[in-house]
Amino acid sequence: MHHFFVTPDNVNIEDKKIVITGSDVNHIKNVLRMKIGEELLISDGAGQDYMCEVEEFTDSSEVIAKINETEFSGTELSSKIFLFQGLPKSDKMELIIQKAVELGVFEIIPVATKRAIVKLDKKKEQSKINRWNEISKSAAKQSRRSIIPKVCNVMSFKEAIEYAKTLDINLIPYENYKDMQETKTVINEITKDQNIGIFIGPEGGFADEEVELAVNNNVKRISLGKRILRTETAGLMIISVLMYKLED
Repeated sequence: MHHFFVTPDNVNIEDKKIVITGSDVNHIKNVLRMKIGEELLISDGAGQDYMCEVEEFTDSSEVIAKINETEFSGTELSSKIFLFQGLPKSDKMELIIQKAVELGVFEIIPVATKRAIVKLDKKKEQSKINRWNEISKSAAKQSRRSIIPKVCNVMSFKEAIEYAKTLDINLIPYENYKDMQETKTVINEITKDQNIGIFIGPEGGFADEEVELAVNNNVKRISLGKRILRTETAGLMIISVLMYKLED
């Protein structure tokens, strides 16, 4: 079944109608060639899902869907996972976003770290952010998420640390930290409904002073094992562990 997102303002519970606008209209009409009466899943981006059918194609470039059933899909984790990702080279960020969204991440924060090779000026940054959010939206549709995880504007490492202070627990995988037993203890102590931050370095890893700043701000060092993982693997690995632990 095809999956689309709207804003809560486009949902009229009383009339049992949902209005689809924007680029999805062309996709429904001209790419998928959906017909009146065909079923589709619509999420309002706030955690509510609706089983619908196409009711009308309007002259004002809208698709009107009739709500047949309101349901809570339960696809979202009870905890919110925030991925603070050091900017990687080339198109690795696109892969990281796609897979992180599939695994259940709540928000992705690109971070400009000391050893990051990629440097984005403001003009390129906005273009990248727009592109990354489209990838998040596409991955959310594919994986039947009830929300579209936001990709934030790029933060400095210090800004990311400040942002993470609002979360319940923050983790920083660090290749020089070898205590797997302590890592397992930290993971096992995480409970459902906690908001969790994960800091992942770029290809060159975090600088020692960045790790020190993180630890001084109550970010817990953890190990991901004896092997050195690529930046596009490390975040997905720890998100997978958390998803397994926290999934209902």
